[in-house]
Amino acid sequence: QVQLVESGGGLVQAGGSLRLSCAASTSAFRVNTVGWFRQAPGKQRELVARISTNGITTYADSVKGRFTISRDNNKNVLYLQMNSLKPEDTAVYYCNIVAYNLNWGQGTQVTVST
Repeated sequence: QVQLVESGGGLVQAGGSLRLSCAASTSAFRVNTVGWFRQAPGKQRELVARISTNGITTYADSVKGRFTISRDNNKNVLYLQMNSLKPEDTAVYYCNIVAYNLNWGQGTQVTVST
């Protein structure tokens, strides 16, 4: 069974940083554009950052300049470095293939306090 396991979330004050990790159990992860999604309470899940197989990155305007996505294809791991966090970044963060979603993992909760 394909697994996506996100980790690294937590409670942080505004202006702080966190680094999220996503470990994938399928080789499909390393041959596709993958991304970080987030879902805040009462809102739809949104794509905040993605990275192609050759390292081209794209960010939502809301996180541009603050978040950095990277991948280690040898380890089949995806990362999200989040700096200058804001309360509006509070959400559950998930990783997945962008073009077609695998079964979602449990996500990792990020809470940013004022």
